Amino acid sequence: MLNAEENNFQTLKIMRAAPVIPVLVLDDAGTAQPLAEALISGGLPVLEVTLRTDAALDSIRAMANVPGAILGAGTVLNASDVASAKDAGATFAVSPGVTDELLVAAAEADLPLLAGAVTASEVMALLARGYRTAKFFPAGTSGGAPALKALSSPLPQMTFCPTGGVSPENANDYLSLPNVACVGGSWVAPKMAIESGDWGHIADLARDASKLR
Repeated sequence: MLNAEENNFQTLKIMRAAPVIPVLVLDDAGTAQPLAEALISGGLPVLEVTLRTDAALDSIRAMANVPGAILGAGTVLNASDVASAKDAGATFAVSPGVTDELLVAAAEADLPLLAGAVTASEVMALLARGYRTAKFFPAGTSGGAPALKALSSPLPQMTFCPTGGVSPENANDYLSLPNVACVGGSWVAPKMAIESGDWGHIADLARDASKLR
């Protein structure tokens, strides 16, 4: 069973692997493997496939054996999602918020969880349970980089991955903060590029994103 301290170690290692975690919403599992290969070749090995489509779990299965992939499931909401994500091959999970059920399920499944927190109270609740890494979501509509900077003074123990409204134009505003290890973003895998199979373009976007730090 994964305790909070080990969860912190594993998630922080994942967060520090690259400055940007691609947030992927896939409608066709057939695009998953070449997409993963393109992103990894561009320097972004950590991949978050959100459980928002019928193709999500098959996409995770397709990516699971891609060399160099650090594969996570996003939009994990409950114990059932935890079980499905791990069974598909995910090695970590990301949630928009957090519940006791979700924390227990992830711990029992030995699946590192990057749980969502956006207010001081939510951050304090995670800290009280020993968790020191979190997803800050939705970042853009929750005060953005100034809000995270404000949280860093009273709650410096928490390290964040802001997601939601992060772009190439504002990513460095987040990455320059002492309490941010990485950002999550969808811009590195545009829907049109995925649908057209323009893997070279996606690799170029990933290469630019990998240099943000």
